[in-house]
Amino acid sequence: MSSTNTTAKETTEPADTSEMIAYYALIVVVVGTPLNILTFIILCRSTFRNANARPILHYMRAMAIFDILMLYGWNIDHYFSIMHGFQIQTSSMPVCRFFSFLNYFAPQSSAWLRVFVCWDRYLSLSRLHKTWFSHPKNVLTIIACIMIILFLLNCQMFFLACYYIAPGKITVFSLAFEIYPVWDYVNLGVYNCAPFILMVTFNSGVIYHLIQLRCTSTIRNSRIQHRSISIALVITTFMFLMMTIPATVGFAFFSTSYRPVLQFLDGLLYSYHILSFPLYIITFDEFRHNFINMIKCDKNNRRVGQEGITLAAPQQWNAARMNITT
Repeated sequence: MSSTNTTAKETTEPADTSEMIAYYALIVVVVGTPLNILTFIILCRSTFRNANARPILHYMRAMAIFDILMLYGWNIDHYFSIMHGFQIQTSSMPVCRFFSFLNYFAPQSSAWLRVFVCWDRYLSLSRLHKTWFSHPKNVLTIIACIMIILFLLNCQMFFLACYYIAPGKITVFSLAFEIYPVWDYVNLGVYNCAPFILMVTFNSGVIYHLIQLRCTSTIRNSRIQHRSISIALVITTFMFLMMTIPATVGFAFFSTSYRPVLQFLDGLLYSYHILSFPLYIITFDEFRHNFINMIKCDKNNRRVGQEGITLAAPQQWNAARMNITT
């Protein structure tokens, strides 16, 4: 995921490899866009509208939106540059600067929203009462702060990135300073390293409390899905490590290496951001039942029993903890 994605295709690359990379990038867009839109639609259904009970839904909806936006940047230009010999990003100066900004802003926003999802889960399990972070209005404030901070971090792209190197020919580099690979180093820390460290820390705390709660609980038919939540957390964090960090590290430090390998890693990175729907289907029972009801056009839209909720509400955790303490 780098500015080097916007350069012309190297003639030394094997044609078959290049075409596979190009078509895979297109498949990610074609598959990922409707899946993320469907995720957002399901999370807006009446069953999930009560954000007071589960403010984490605000994060999940925002994640779906940013996961859509980040597919339309370097990823889609993999296809157009290889198959058609041009990049959308360099089609005009406003488009170039907008996509230079979006290519960093969207993935960073998506990553930090996931960090606060882990933080919300940790607080819901480790605190008996709602904290400041668990109130819906405050969650919206946190999301707004994330957007503002990351906008300010990357807004220099609107002013310093891109310039004409010839009449009608635009480059993504800057005359002011060496954006690339400098901003790839910044992106490595903001998009990968810091979020991953925080996700591991919060998820470790969640898993610890889940194990402790399960060992001390005398309620066999507890409504808290210990196993499913733990598995979901571990899978999400492990996938973030395996699918996003290699590409970011590669473009930051090895941008001149064998390009098909880097583009393959880039494909894995973008693939991570289209997996929310299948992960929710597998680990989030209420989401799965809503999807099935939507397919069946179930107008009753009856609330699914809380025993199937993977992302449990804070009240649910608290009730179980109170049972333990009594």
